[in-house]
Amino acid sequence: MFIQTESTPNPATLKFLPGQRVMESGTADFTDPIGEDVSPLAARIFGVNGVAGVFLGGDFVTVTKSAEMEWDHVKPAILGAIMEHFQSGAPVMAEGAIAEGGHTEDDGPDSTIINQIKVLLDTRVRPAVAQDGGDITFHGFDKGVVYLHMQGACAGCPSSTLTLKMGIENLLRHYIPEVTEVRPVAV
Repeated sequence: MFIQTESTPNPATLKFLPGQRVMESGTADFTDPIGEDVSPLAARIFGVNGVAGVFLGGDFVTVTKSAEMEWDHVKPAILGAIMEHFQSGAPVMAEGAIAEGGHTEDDGPDSTIINQIKVLLDTRVRPAVAQDGGDITFHGFDKGVVYLHMQGACAGCPSSTLTLKMGIENLLRHYIPEVTEVRPVAV
């Protein structure tokens, strides 16, 4: 098994491409160590000293290291953990664990606007952000303000504010005049 790595705009985060499907649908973001009862893959990666976060995408794994660690010391162990996991045949997510990223339809007064926002995020924003090893999820719309949560490489990235304000906000305002601002939320 050959696992490729790619740098991301966040220097504390690397994107690992195992050359096969990681998540069948949705994403999973772990900012604290978890057990195998949630995700055997994430639990194995958190077993590596210096791992601060694990994000699972469709065909990639994004790992964030702690500030005091250097990639030269952490990367080989992470590669080993990912390889061991996929060779073991264990599932990425435990049965019954829920992946993020699925949208429910909203039937409130802003339902048309919310559904337009979700479509734009799913078709224009999320694929681009996934290229950098992250994801953005919708968390609400209130009085012209769209609330989004940044995950994976996007969480804590030095350019995340610029991405939100200059990229996503401008895109949404262009297509949906009711959108006046985009704000990040912490979950």
